[in-house]
Amino acid sequence: MTSFESLANGRSGQADATYHPTTNDRQDKGAWHTCYVGLGSNLANDLGSPVEHLQQALAGLQGHNDICNVSISSFYASSPMGPQDQPDFVNAVAGFETRLTAFELLAFCQQLEQSAKRARLRRWGERSLDVDILLYGDLQMTETQLTIPHAGLFERNFVLIPLRELAPNLTIAGVSITDCPQSSDWTGLTRLSST
Repeated sequence: MTSFESLANGRSGQADATYHPTTNDRQDKGAWHTCYVGLGSNLANDLGSPVEHLQQALAGLQGHNDICNVSISSFYASSPMGPQDQPDFVNAVAGFETRLTAFELLAFCQQLEQSAKRARLRRWGERSLDVDILLYGDLQMTETQLTIPHAGLFERNFVLIPLRELAPNLTIAGVSITDCPQSSDWTGLTRLSST
């Protein structure tokens, strides 16, 4: 088994991409939360292209035993938000249910980044994979390591447009996603594929 399969499975043993908790599992194993994460990449490496990095992260989410009902937005090309001397990004949003805590989910997102050999070269710079928790149920929190909803959510069309694609009736901290101006501003954004 590869280290990626172990990571996706959330424990040692064979990865099981077809596992979906039943109603009894949900009652016996605790609360499930609807979550959304942003995926982004603009740096190829020996593990793949930006699109492949997003696809591998999606496979990791789908294969984790404590994550189910994974859906993915279209992939989008976006102009870099930070320094402009870097390639355009490929972005998407994944939605799913999880019984991981917010901090367990954060740790898993960071493991996904590490599995793509993410290197932090500079702030808002190029990266092989970025996996950010956007929303975790109705939770609102501000901690040193984690802010939910994501601190830059309302300013980023490359997050809000794919999020609106997945959940057009979503309300974020009392605000309808359709009322967020960036959720309909296509400046610097191009749809690459639809799922």
